[in-house]
Amino acid sequence: MGTLAESLVSSERIVFLTGAGVSASSGIPDYRSKNGLYMGKENPEYLLSATCLQNEPDKFYAFVRDNMYYPNAEPNVIHKKMAEIERRAGKKVTVVTQNIDGLHAKAGSRNVVEFHGSLYRCTCQRCGMMLHVERYLESDKHEDCGGTIRPDVVLYEENLPEDAINRALEAITKADLIVIVGTSFKVSPFCNLTDYRKAESVVFAVNQELLRLPLKYTMIQDNAISIFKEL
Repeated sequence: MGTLAESLVSSERIVFLTGAGVSASSGIPDYRSKNGLYMGKENPEYLLSATCLQNEPDKFYAFVRDNMYYPNAEPNVIHKKMAEIERRAGKKVTVVTQNIDGLHAKAGSRNVVEFHGSLYRCTCQRCGMMLHVERYLESDKHEDCGGTIRPDVVLYEENLPEDAINRALEAITKADLIVIVGTSFKVSPFCNLTDYRKAESVVFAVNQELLRLPLKYTMIQDNAISIFKEL
C-alpha cells in the first residue's frame, strides 16, 4: 500500500468521509469536545430534537439561530483540496459529510452527500416553500402562511433521508479509495458505510485522535490541515 498522495493519483473513484474536524479549522466547533457546541449547554440533544421543534419551537429556534450558524466561515485547505481533486481528469470523487455547514459545496465540490442535511436549506413546515437562510435567521415564522420554518437538518429522533443513504452507499460500493477525515467515526450509521466497500478498496484515516476500525486501513494520526496542504 502506498502513501495517501500516491493512492489519490492512482485511484479513479474516491470517497471522502468527513466529520466535524474538517470544519473546525474554519472556526466551526464540533459538538462534544471541551470547546464544543454542547459544552455548558443544558440538555442540548433535546434542544436539537424533533420533539423540541414540535413542542417548543421558540426554544428550538433560539438555540439553532444563536449557536449553529457561522455565516463568516470559509472553506479551509481540506475542503479546497477535495474540490481540487474532484476536478482532476479521470477522477470520480464523492464527499459524504456529517457536517451541515455547506462548506464542501462552497469550496467547489459538486458531488456532495450531506448525510445529516444542511442548515442552509430551509423549508416551511406548513406550505412546503423553500426559503433563503437569511429569511430564517430573521424569524422562524413564515409570513405567507403562518407556518414554522425549519432548517433541513436531521434532528434527534428523525430518520436519515433515504436519498442520502442511497447515494452514499452507491459511491462506497464503487470506490477504489476511501479517505476518512476529521471524525471519530463512531456515530452510526455513518460509521457503518465502510462495511459496504469493495474487498480490494484502499482505506485511509486522517485524524488527530487514533481511530480503531474493524477493517484494513492506514492511519495517519495528524492534523488534517497539515496533511492536505501537502497533497
